[in-house]
Amino acid sequence: MKDSWKDSIYLQREELARKLHEPLARLAGLCAPAWGDREKLDAILTEGFASIPHCSSLYCLGTDGVQICDNVSQAGIVPGDFGRDRSQRPYMKEAVPSWGFLLSDAYIGLLKRRPSLTALQIVRADSHTLGYLGADFDLRDLPVTSELYDEPGYWRQVKGDPAIRGGVFQQCRIESPMDSNMEQALAILEELLTQRGVFQCQIHFSSSQATIWTVDDPFRYRMLDHEALNDPDICLVFPSRPYPADAAIQQVDIKRILDTMQSLRLTDPTFYLRTASINIFNGMVSLTFSCDGSHYMPYVEFLLKDTSFWF
Repeated sequence: MKDSWKDSIYLQREELARKLHEPLARLAGLCAPAWGDREKLDAILTEGFASIPHCSSLYCLGTDGVQICDNVSQAGIVPGDFGRDRSQRPYMKEAVPSWGFLLSDAYIGLLKRRPSLTALQIVRADSHTLGYLGADFDLRDLPVTSELYDEPGYWRQVKGDPAIRGGVFQQCRIESPMDSNMEQALAILEELLTQRGVFQCQIHFSSSQATIWTVDDPFRYRMLDHEALNDPDICLVFPSRPYPADAAIQQVDIKRILDTMQSLRLTDPTFYLRTASINIFNGMVSLTFSCDGSHYMPYVEFLLKDTSFWF
C-alpha cells in the first residue's frame, strides 16, 4: 500500500528526531551545572549552537515554562526573550516522553507566521528535573528526508455544504448549453485526452466549461468555454501526441468514462453530476453531485458501477 501523507509525516519526524535527540541531550547536560545563571547559559548555548543541525534558536526554560536565558541564534545572543512565559505555546502543552525528548507537532510561529516546530530536551540534575532546553526550527530550513507521498488509490467520499444538501429536493437540474450539446463536447474532450496530450480534465457541466492540463505545459491550465466545446476545430490548437505509456487509465477506457459521466449528468433531475475530473496518470476520477457530495475513486471501480448505484 502506498504511504499516505500522514505516513510521510511520521517518517520525516522520525528521521528528524533521530538526528536531534543526541546533540540536544549532550548540550542539556552541559547546561545543568549552570542552571539559573543567565550569562553562563547564554555562553553555553552560543558555543554549542553549531552542534544542533538546522536550528534557528536555542533557549532554556524553567519547569513553569518561563525562559531563564536569552535566545541564541546563528548570529549570537538575541536579547528580548529573557523572562518570556512560553507555557501556553503549543509545544509546552505536549507531554514530554519519559526518555526526556519531545519533537513537537508543527505550529505557526508567532513572529514570522511560518510553519515551525520545537524540540524540548529535559535538563536534569541527578534525578531532579530543572527545566527544558528548547530548540526552534523553521520548516523551511529542514531537509525533506521522505519521498513525496502519492495520493491513495482508494475510493474517498467528502461531504460538502450542509445548506446545499439540505435543500437538494427543492432544486432540479436546469439544462446548460453543454447539456444540449453533450455528445459533441465529450467527443472533443475524448480527442484531447487520447490524442492531444491532455492528461487532466475538469468538466464543469453546470457552467458549460472545461479546465485542462497538457503534458507539453503541465504547470498552466487552459479553459475551454461552451463555444470551444462546440467547435471541433479547437483540437487543431493542440498538437498530436502519443498516448502516454505510463498512464494509469487505458486509452480505450476514456470514452467509457466520459459516457458514464454523461449518464450521471442527465439521468436524474434532482441528483445529477455538477463537476467531474479525469487524471490519466493518477488513474482517478472525481465526481461532485448536486447534493455537493464529492467522490474520488479509481476509474476501474467507477466503470463497474452503473447509474442505479448512484441513484
